[in-house]
Amino acid sequence: MAIRDDITLGLPERTSPIRPVGIFSPAPQFPAPIKAPDGAPNVLLVLLDDVGFGQFSVTGGGVPSPAMNTLAEEGVTYTNFHTTALCSPTRAALLTGRNHNVAGTGVITELATGYDGYTGIIPKDTATVAEVLKQNGYVTSWIGKNHNTPIYETSKVGPFDHWPNGLGFDYFYGFMAGDTNQIRPYLFENQTAIGTPEEDDYFLSVDLADHTINWLKEIEAIQPDKPWFAYLAPAATHSPHQAPKELIAKYKGKFDMGWDVYRQQTFERQKEMGIIPETAQLTARPGSLAAWDSLNADQKRLYTRMMEVFAAYGEHVDQQVGRVLDYVETLPDADNTMIIYIIGDNGASAEGGFDGTLNENAFFNAYLMKTEDMLSRIDEIGTELHFNHFPSGWAWAMNSPFQWTKQVASHLGGVRNPMLVKWPERYSKGGQIRRQFLHVIDVAPTILAAAGVAQPRSVNGTVQTPIQGKDFLSTLSDANAPEVRTSQYFEMVSNRGMYQNGWWAASLAFEPWDPVRGEFDPFTAEWELYNLNEDFSQADNLADKYPEKLEQLKALWWAQAAANKALPLDWRGAERFSAEFTGKPNLAGDRSRFVYEGMLTGLPESSAPDLKNKSFSITANVTVDEKASGMIFTQGGNTGGWAFYMKDGRLKAAHNFIDVQVYTIESEVDVPAGEHELEMEFSYQGGEEMGKSGEVTLLVDGRRAGRGTIERTTPFKYSLSENQDVGSDTGTPVTYDYTPPFDFQGTLEQVVVDVKK
Repeated sequence: MAIRDDITLGLPERTSPIRPVGIFSPAPQFPAPIKAPDGAPNVLLVLLDDVGFGQFSVTGGGVPSPAMNTLAEEGVTYTNFHTTALCSPTRAALLTGRNHNVAGTGVITELATGYDGYTGIIPKDTATVAEVLKQNGYVTSWIGKNHNTPIYETSKVGPFDHWPNGLGFDYFYGFMAGDTNQIRPYLFENQTAIGTPEEDDYFLSVDLADHTINWLKEIEAIQPDKPWFAYLAPAATHSPHQAPKELIAKYKGKFDMGWDVYRQQTFERQKEMGIIPETAQLTARPGSLAAWDSLNADQKRLYTRMMEVFAAYGEHVDQQVGRVLDYVETLPDADNTMIIYIIGDNGASAEGGFDGTLNENAFFNAYLMKTEDMLSRIDEIGTELHFNHFPSGWAWAMNSPFQWTKQVASHLGGVRNPMLVKWPERYSKGGQIRRQFLHVIDVAPTILAAAGVAQPRSVNGTVQTPIQGKDFLSTLSDANAPEVRTSQYFEMVSNRGMYQNGWWAASLAFEPWDPVRGEFDPFTAEWELYNLNEDFSQADNLADKYPEKLEQLKALWWAQAAANKALPLDWRGAERFSAEFTGKPNLAGDRSRFVYEGMLTGLPESSAPDLKNKSFSITANVTVDEKASGMIFTQGGNTGGWAFYMKDGRLKAAHNFIDVQVYTIESEVDVPAGEHELEMEFSYQGGEEMGKSGEVTLLVDGRRAGRGTIERTTPFKYSLSENQDVGSDTGTPVTYDYTPPFDFQGTLEQVVVDVKK
């Protein structure tokens, strides 16, 4: 049938040469790509780790920070900005705009419990700012530290919905732990483990800066009109404190004055710079911390060296982030790039204990190193050989002029961190200070407001818990803008604080340099009261003068804690690392036998068989040549753990007791060439007690080949970032008797681990 050409079909007028498929079909059109709102800025969000308010020169500290100083001169410095006192909680609050307990992250993921506010799982109803931006036309990246994935979900089998790629980030490069060796980290790209770099001159901060710059180069080349959100989270200045030797040497003698004088000098510089008001007072040293002048010569020599390394570490990360800032400045849309630089996720860390430590993980195992344990290795501090951390006295000094340190959410030393903001297109006057009270939850809604993106009611089909943060853009252009945040609760491992309209109520649960915590009663614990409008540094406790105000704030804290899932309180320390004590999920489950067919590397300790405080055996079927060497099985690294390996034909077992002592047992004869069954048996002798001794027996084809005693074993945690490896060693070595990766020479057919429950 012919169709008359005088009939109008009602088809839309075509504006492209594409022909419709059929005579009655409209012109084909692809769905339009999502486009960000007009004028939406690029956003660079930088978050440093474990930094005190009086640490860097940008806020009067003794650690030079020229890149931060330049940014402060070009932008504005917020001196009344607050974090949560611990890393995972601050990061969850930062990314979601909700209070840390509402975001399921009331504590670091390793200490998680089964209560809603403490699971370590960011719920789907608290979507990240990256997820919202990505769905509104942004391209997103996360480069650096990820401490927001449940520890039992960080293995190769995932699940991956709580990894950065599942939290709204198109690209991830970094490490999946609370800390890592700066020279030998175990790294991931997106969801793929890429292992440990082996370059002689490798440093993590350099690598993260390189990847950030390269990512920006690529997206600017591919799609320059699309705005980007880059979240850069270096590991610095969290332990281990490690830096290039030439930088460390630069600081020799610079901190001989000690921590008391350092605080006084910093305090004076802060007043000169206008960082703190003239009326501010320098708070007193806690009674349990030693005066610098009371120390002996060996202590001063050790502690000074540790601070020199820490200062070099700080300058190094400033240099590397500075490279990123310099590159962003060269971009065509640099003026429409919003830079938010948060100088620390909490205050400086006191987790080195009174004397400092060669191994932060010793503190997490309730062990405090002594000066005499470390002096002979003083020249190794700052290298990959140790997971060193400076003494608590230096942490307290870094937080000048405030009281206390990291973990202490009740006081400003734990939660007051500087923040730098620059957005030339919105506000071009630099070098100014902002004093409005802000909290880390206020960052996400500010970014959304800058992008012109509404806060969503639903994300990916899940109704959202409303964002609790407040947009603070008004304060960027107006130093006298009203405060957007007038009330905020604080809680961290039972350290409690309540802010409202300039008043602050504070209750300290424990001293942060003591890893062993006794009984605690939150109902009888003492509270303090401060008027921050008149007392910048919390120096004048007004609890006795205004008891009614204190009772009002205490009642408000309990109400806010209940509303924000901060209850029940849990003040336990190192024992919360134990999955057995807390009931945390573990991929090892209730199994007592684990069979590994050949090489398997990069299994996180939290997903591996728990070898602590119990007997176990490791059996390997191998084929080797004469004088063979290589790793059979290892769990942990130079911070603690086990190694079962061959070295020049001898069978060996080693246990590293938190870098205090390494115990090694060696076979009496070589393992001859051929097929063999090699076995290590460990018989734990501690009964129900933790961290006690045991006997190791080495067997070749069922015959005893060596025997020895392990006098002390690691009770709670080998590491936050080392792995279990079969057939290789992907991290630092348990003993420096070998050098990683130390691949097994021969055929490793099967390795079986039997754990006695």
